[in-house]
Amino acid sequence: MLTVLQRVTEARVMTGGLVIGEIGPGLLVLLCAEQGDTAAEADALLAKILRLRIFSDENGRMNRSVQDTGGGLLIVSQFTLAADTRKGNRPSFTQAAAPEHGRALYEHFLKRARASHPIVASGEFAANMQIQLVNDGPVTVPLSMPPASR
Repeated sequence: MLTVLQRVTEARVMTGGLVIGEIGPGLLVLLCAEQGDTAAEADALLAKILRLRIFSDENGRMNRSVQDTGGGLLIVSQFTLAADTRKGNRPSFTQAAAPEHGRALYEHFLKRARASHPIVASGEFAANMQIQLVNDGPVTVPLSMPPASR
């Protein structure tokens, strides 16, 4: 699985002009399931995200996690993270999970996140969404959890 984390002071996702998910301080999690990914990778990735120390402590050092700060998670499906741009000018998305598998892993990730963390908002799988955010720092971190089969 692939993700890009953005530390934010606030973020919201909209579809059809309506806000469907928003958080204050926390992490915007852009999430992509790839071929071969399973619930095990989703669980391991979530655990890493929750413990990743990318928030400042009282000394201004990145030493606190989203769990430590009580920040929110805004989780948005983003199959384009699997883009392969090595050939030509049009990205290939063949490494992205098939839509039905991607949806199942996204929903699994959301369910586990909501069971593990008090503030979780989300986008809508396969929808045309607009995201507004204020990146804090800015801090943007790519993170991946490859399947055991790779």
